[in-house]
Amino acid sequence: MEINEDSDLSDLRSGVYTFPSSVQNVIDQVLSSDDPLDEANFTVVNYINSIFPTEQSLSNIDDVMNEMEQKIDTIDKEMSAVVCGQTNIGQDGKAALEDAQKVIKQLFIHIKDIKNKAEKSEDEVQEITRDIKQLDFAKRNLVTSITTLNHLHILVEGVDTLKIFIQKKQYGEIINPLQAMTEVMQHFDSYMDIPEIKKLSDEVRQIHVELAQQITTDFKEAFSGQNPKYFNQLTDGCVVISLLDPKVKKDLLTWFIDIQLKEYAHLFDENQDYAWLDKIDKRYAWLKKHLLDSESKFGTIFPPDWEVSERIAIQFCSVTNDALTKLMHKRRAEIDVKLLLYAIQRTANFESLLAKRFAGSKLSTDNTAISTENENSTVNNKDNKGSGNPFEEDEQVEYQKSKTSHFINLIGKCFEPYLHIYIDSLDRNLADLMNKFVSDSKTQPLGGKDFDDNEGSNSVLSCAELFLFYKKCILQCTQLSTGIIMLNLTKTFQKYLREYAVKILQNNLPKNGSSLGISTSMSSITRDFRGLSTSGFIQNVQNFLKEGESTKFCKEEQARICCILTTAEYCLETTQQLEEKLREKTDQCYAKKINLSQEQDIFHDVISECILLLVQDLEATCDSALTAMTKIQWSSIETVGDQSNYVNTIVVHLRQTIPTIRDRLSSCRKYFTQLCVKFAKNFYYSSFITKLVQQLYKCKPLSAVGAEQLLLDVHMLKTELLKLPSTGYQIQREPPASYTKIVNKGMTNAEMILKIVMSPNDFVKECKMHLPDLQVSEFQKILDMKGLKKTEQIQLIEQFKQPESAGLSLTSRNSTIQESPEHEAGQIKKLEKLIKKRM
Repeated sequence: MEINEDSDLSDLRSGVYTFPSSVQNVIDQVLSSDDPLDEANFTVVNYINSIFPTEQSLSNIDDVMNEMEQKIDTIDKEMSAVVCGQTNIGQDGKAALEDAQKVIKQLFIHIKDIKNKAEKSEDEVQEITRDIKQLDFAKRNLVTSITTLNHLHILVEGVDTLKIFIQKKQYGEIINPLQAMTEVMQHFDSYMDIPEIKKLSDEVRQIHVELAQQITTDFKEAFSGQNPKYFNQLTDGCVVISLLDPKVKKDLLTWFIDIQLKEYAHLFDENQDYAWLDKIDKRYAWLKKHLLDSESKFGTIFPPDWEVSERIAIQFCSVTNDALTKLMHKRRAEIDVKLLLYAIQRTANFESLLAKRFAGSKLSTDNTAISTENENSTVNNKDNKGSGNPFEEDEQVEYQKSKTSHFINLIGKCFEPYLHIYIDSLDRNLADLMNKFVSDSKTQPLGGKDFDDNEGSNSVLSCAELFLFYKKCILQCTQLSTGIIMLNLTKTFQKYLREYAVKILQNNLPKNGSSLGISTSMSSITRDFRGLSTSGFIQNVQNFLKEGESTKFCKEEQARICCILTTAEYCLETTQQLEEKLREKTDQCYAKKINLSQEQDIFHDVISECILLLVQDLEATCDSALTAMTKIQWSSIETVGDQSNYVNTIVVHLRQTIPTIRDRLSSCRKYFTQLCVKFAKNFYYSSFITKLVQQLYKCKPLSAVGAEQLLLDVHMLKTELLKLPSTGYQIQREPPASYTKIVNKGMTNAEMILKIVMSPNDFVKECKMHLPDLQVSEFQKILDMKGLKKTEQIQLIEQFKQPESAGLSLTSRNSTIQESPEHEAGQIKKLEKLIKKRM
């Protein structure tokens, strides 16, 4: 044992063990020590140096060594004791486990004894309570027997009593025994295998049959003949019938209602004059009078819960519906829209009256139940947009409430196959209304001379009248039906919305004379002024502007375009509301098929055409001025002055025209913003900025002074374009960010072209820096502006086609583009000063 321990100790001494920091921290907390040997970062050299700091201290090295050996021996003994202690602990644990197992066995024996004692106690309790349970069962059986005998006694006596009352027709005395006997029979359902009980059940069933036949016979005898006799037994007889099979009550009511409507069927036979639609009021008047008479005569006979009057009304509606269906099919050639609407309106009023008078609860239980397809299953309470919406919810509350009744459309559904007559009539009325609009637009064109005074209020009069007519049609049609007729109505609405857009709006746009047509809206409207003399700059501009005036709209035409734009915008918004209202008023199965998106697209197209026409009108004068710019001898200009006259012409034209258009489009401001954007930059045809750049390329050759003058002119045009949306306002407002971005980007390109022409540095490098997207054809135009010879141009073009040098980074390019005025050439500095002075 000692040999093993010594070997273990020698192994421990031979190695150095390093614990993780977390383990070392725990050890330090449990075994705190100040001994340097216990430190985690212990180093032998530092420890020896601490013991022998100087050479003189080495003199006591023997003492130190002896002390160390003593510590080592002490530690060895402690470790040996620990190892021995671990061996003893294992033996102690084994002994403790054996003791625990013995205790568990003893505990198991005790639990088993307790369980046996519990079972014995339970047996003793059951033995004690056995007699009590038998007494409980006996009591329960006794109560059941007594109750059954009592019920049997009631049943036997009841059968005998009922037979006597039936012979004497004492229905009032029958009610209580019959009701009691009916309840008692439910207790004998499980005893039907007993012959005596089965015999009594058959007798009770036979009594029910006899009562049903006898009371029914009494009713028929009372209500048949010219002088029907009434007796009090019928009132009690109705109560008795309520206790019998429901079929007896149903058959009796069917017979009674048929008797009540015999007169109606005879008076309004299809061969009678009163049967046709023009006298449909007499049908409903007959029922009103008959119900009053019936309730006064028979109101006390039938119980209130039978609701005889309501049943008569329901059967009347069913009979009337069948009669009118057959009659209208036979005489369909005689039906016109006036007669049809008259019959439908009178029928709707009558159905509303029935809905207020009766609850309609019997419609869901009788065979005459109607379909409720006419009810709107989709309810949309969205608020209408805009104060001019003609489709506001203004129907009467009473009508909305009555619409939920089952009586609504109970008769009126027979008219649905003929509602196409109503739709055809609407089509003719709308055609006449459209012809009236066309005639009015010819005698008094849209816009008119007073357009400036009312700011376009007349522009929506005709379409407002159209949509008000639509509103009345919807209200009237929903009273007729909310089914497939609404789809037909929608198709008619779509037809005349398209006609209005074409005949009233598009056809009234200026297309001839001095105006610009739609067909030319996608092409450039500039002219060639090649034959004009260039003897004087001012005279050139004036002459060309006079020639360009022939392409402008007159004041009335411009007003008409604005009027048509505001009308189309009103039609667009109202058509969206019309679509929502039609879907709301139509049954769900048809509402999904209603779609007015194509009509909305047509009004969108009209708005776009109007904006393009106004843009072209703005460009008409500008084109003439820009053409005049190209005829100036820019190479002969010696000094830079104020902005050129052609710039003044453009500025004056914009300042005169823009405020007028903005005022006329005050009700649709967003389209005025679109107008400004398309004037500055349009992706579908040449805009003002695009034309300006194209005309700059034609200004050749350019001297340095001429380029400075052009740069000044371009900067002034840029300033004016940035202020364009608020031109004429006393309070200047910031233009939309999108518009500002378009103007800055387009005009900056124009300025860069002129700066490149003026630059004395590396020409190709300047182009690639300032205009990285420049094409070869445009580069050649810049060379022409600079006035270079063909041989020089060829060399520069070849150089331009070569890839950009690697030394030119994106950062240097951006810094060159954003160069401040201090880094510009001397001529550019002078130009900036002139611009500031001019501003």
